[in-house]
Amino acid sequence: MKKLLATSFLILSLYAALAQKTTDTTVLNMMGNTPPATPAKWNSVDLSNRSNDHFMLQYGFDKWSGINDSTTPSGFSRHFNMYFMLDKPFKNNPKFSVGLGVGVGSSNMFFKNKSIDLKSGSTRLPFSKLDSVNHFKKYKLTTVFLEAPIELRYNSNPLNSNKGFKMALGVKIGTMVNAHTKGKTLVDKNGKTVNDFIMKENNKRLFNSTRFALTGRVGFGIIALQGSYQVTALLKDGAGPVINPYSIGIAISGL
Repeated sequence: MKKLLATSFLILSLYAALAQKTTDTTVLNMMGNTPPATPAKWNSVDLSNRSNDHFMLQYGFDKWSGINDSTTPSGFSRHFNMYFMLDKPFKNNPKFSVGLGVGVGSSNMFFKNKSIDLKSGSTRLPFSKLDSVNHFKKYKLTTVFLEAPIELRYNSNPLNSNKGFKMALGVKIGTMVNAHTKGKTLVDKNGKTVNDFIMKENNKRLFNSTRFALTGRVGFGIIALQGSYQVTALLKDGAGPVINPYSIGIAISGL
């Protein structure tokens, strides 16, 4: 993920250099406008009603770093995020803008033959392996954050971002609103169903309440590849291994 962010930053820097030496003749001709002779002439172009990622959905694959055998997730652990964004274009070159937003980010980490005791009174979060005893056939840990993303954006088509190359680097700051586990269908060590019921536990006591993550995305039109790396640890100091979640997936944006 660090290599992806470094590569994205290099590409953005190259585009910034090129943007200072070129005009936007092709983009404006496509839109039926007269291209400005210099970047300063962008001031005369009405961008008040342009679309530029004011609404964004993200879905993809989640992983944890810093884990051990007992805390390793399995299966398709995944996230779903939804954000509403404001977009503030640069005055002299609206190919570049700053995105500010608010939304909700959620992560579902799945485990096989394991349980997490959120109700434990211990100072460390217990992860238990259940290979030889009864366990849930499906088991997951869900965390939900209220988040505020901030992005530095590049858009090759500032008058219609839904038809141009785009990329963004940024951060997101979040506060945890929920952490719970959910187990479904209790089975024995041989996988035979013991009881078909659902158990859910809620407790965020041992989780860091604040999340700070680095973000990046690159794509064309309304579809982009997106990723993030959480700088702050998932658990509080001393509550378990130093887990740093990271993710990669697809972003759909528009409006």
